[in-house]
Amino acid sequence: MNNLTLKATAIGSLPHKNAQEAIDLIFDEFKEIPFWPQLANVDRHEDMTIQYLQGIPGIKYDEEQEKYIYDSQSDEFFIELEEFFLDYEAIVNEKDFTNLEKYAITTPYSSAIPLYLEKLKQGKYEFAKCHIIGPFTLGTSLCDKENVCAFYDETYREVLIKGLTLKAVWQIEQIKKVSQNTTPIMFMDEPVMSQYGTSAFITVKREDIVLALKEISDVIKDFKGLSAVHCCGKADWSLLIDAGINIINFDAYAYSKSLSAYSKDMKKFLKNGGYISWGLVPTLDKEALEKITIKELEEKFENAVSDLSKKMDNEISEEQIIKNSFITPSCGAGGLPMNLAKKAMKLVNDLSENLKEKYKI
Repeated sequence: MNNLTLKATAIGSLPHKNAQEAIDLIFDEFKEIPFWPQLANVDRHEDMTIQYLQGIPGIKYDEEQEKYIYDSQSDEFFIELEEFFLDYEAIVNEKDFTNLEKYAITTPYSSAIPLYLEKLKQGKYEFAKCHIIGPFTLGTSLCDKENVCAFYDETYREVLIKGLTLKAVWQIEQIKKVSQNTTPIMFMDEPVMSQYGTSAFITVKREDIVLALKEISDVIKDFKGLSAVHCCGKADWSLLIDAGINIINFDAYAYSKSLSAYSKDMKKFLKNGGYISWGLVPTLDKEALEKITIKELEEKFENAVSDLSKKMDNEISEEQIIKNSFITPSCGAGGLPMNLAKKAMKLVNDLSENLKEKYKI
């Protein structure tokens, strides 16, 4: 895997109402791994649970419920479905991109992607971060007219997995067009993963989540990207490791020791070259963000690394964990006031630079 050690990037959302201002901030701060932002304050279609529905069969807007639903029973859906599976086969397995633009993310679903690609074209970047919503989160957020989650509908779950895969491939190919030497890092945002195993999802099978993540991750890697999963709560991290994810990103501010409970799995993950993306800057806690200092963030990182190494019986050294680490905020910054969002972005980069200097990287 390319060298990501102690580099900085961020999770998708920002509070900006102007896409160009958001892009300018990102490229000013994130010199090594820029990302494109979700800007729900520009248009509601940029909300994470809506942003990736464009072009996926069976999606309808229900006027009565005032939300997007899926309909897997209509004749129209089955006509769309046949064409969709043919497109998937051609694009993913045959690398025939004739119909790939059908699965693009365009206005109003994203205002920032064209600006992001233009900026990438102007510079030289080893990495570029892009993202989709994770299949478990989308599958449990999107419901039909009877309020049944898509993840419980076997046919429609497969549609979502393949639809998200095509969204990932489209982004990777767009990045390659403008910057062929850049490695795309494709994050799957899975906040609902922290609820797996609770009473809310008691009937969800572990293997269904693993297979969903693995299918998308395998295609991302086949298209020369790195696959990552972001979850801003505690989670069963072994799910991601079994799915073959390259990068685990989590809220390391609130749950810095949550990886230690999966020390056996983490040993395997790190030995195989996996990266931990530490979400150390507290975007989910405004009061903490207002008060936090770089020194406190450095200490939190060092304590978390030390704890994880000890839980792995020092079979993986602190030095190796640091080598396989990079830095992000704990979650997206879209819900923050503008001044705090900007502070969070600066803190992530300052922390990255301080740690690189301290560890001579």
